[in-house]
Amino acid sequence: MLILSRKKGEAVMIGEDIEIMISNVEGDIVKIGINAPKSISVYRKEVYESIQKSNREAVDSQISTSDLVGMLKKGENRIK
Repeated sequence: MLILSRKKGEAVMIGEDIEIMISNVEGDIVKIGINAPKSISVYRKEVYESIQKSNREAVDSQISTSDLVGMLKKGENRIK
């Protein structure tokens, strides 16, 4: 892990096209701005972890095609 000190208005570059700038510092709150290409997703860590958890749960709860066909034939409209 690289740890850097930056002041308000200073920035860090990641590669050639990602810039992280310190926008404001108030007490123990640091506001950062991130300039990155639209092709790169940027999430707060807790949001990213929630997305990953939801993706794992979706994979774990997949039903087989034959089970889905059977449910549709029975008229069930809810997947558990």
